[in-house]
Amino acid sequence: MSGKQYLKNQISVILVNFAGALALSLFLLANGNQIQTVVFIFIIWQIILITYLSIVYYMRKTYLDKLLDITAQLEERYLIPEIMTIPDKADEQVFYQIMKMAEKSMLEKIGEIQNGQKEYKEYIEQWVHEIKTPITAMKLLCENNRSPFSRDILAELENINQYTEQVLYYARSEHTEKDYSVREINLCDVVHCAIADNKYLLRQSNMTITIDNIENRVYTDEKWVRFILNQIIGNAIKYHTKQPVLHFFTTKTNDRIVLSISDNGIGIPESDLPRIFEKGFTGRNGRTGKNSTGIGLYLCKRLCDKLGIGLTAYSESNGLTISLSFQMNDFVIGVQG
Repeated sequence: MSGKQYLKNQISVILVNFAGALALSLFLLANGNQIQTVVFIFIIWQIILITYLSIVYYMRKTYLDKLLDITAQLEERYLIPEIMTIPDKADEQVFYQIMKMAEKSMLEKIGEIQNGQKEYKEYIEQWVHEIKTPITAMKLLCENNRSPFSRDILAELENINQYTEQVLYYARSEHTEKDYSVREINLCDVVHCAIADNKYLLRQSNMTITIDNIENRVYTDEKWVRFILNQIIGNAIKYHTKQPVLHFFTTKTNDRIVLSISDNGIGIPESDLPRIFEKGFTGRNGRTGKNSTGIGLYLCKRLCDKLGIGLTAYSESNGLTISLSFQMNDFVIGVQG
């Protein structure tokens, strides 16, 4: 609250007091009082008025500034009435009651939205589980009737499976703590499982897989890491070149094990690289008929943040390297050292 605005709001009080002091002065002069006495009384009146306005301004400004600071620190600022003291003035009490009514209405609306989101999330999860049954059945039918046509169908089924998994993990990404199990895993096993998940797509794209020694053990959630690897492999397939190569390797630095996945695809323009983990960002490559959704890498980043896995990307003109950095505690370092 600025002093100028405060004086503007108090202009009626100032004018009434000035008029009252002037009327009293004229009355005293008319009754034969000396002008010095009248001037003295007029000045004392104004000093008292100025002192009163200054004290009220300081007290109100202190209270309002404190209220603003508290509000700025609140995450749910619509809850401000809960920390406010009930005002003494009648007009301020009316505004306080209005804020309480607005808060109640907001809480009811938020409750409705949260319930709707919960029902929608439960429906999505149920739908994904239901759709997996016909996908698995079609896979079995195609694998039992091998032909070039069935292999193409199997590749498309892997695509469908990836998209349904993406929906499921997106729905669960808000509350990963309810759906993960951290334990010691072998990165080699997870990598091979992820490759197997995409074997028909990899075969269709004629992708060459090279794997260095990745017999490293880390503590993390195998299912979530496998999903992240599937997204990375899927992108490598989508943006592959004529003779595609996908290379897996690990490096060890201090207390971290870094799993890197490198391809020789079209890469990512340098201007797009800082934004590839943003939700919905497709970049220049995604606008060239690749049907990019901008969700895959966003989910990878979100899940990595939840699991404490570092995720970085490095691109050159002849490919892209994405690295997953796993933290190792002192016990694991001692065992593996």
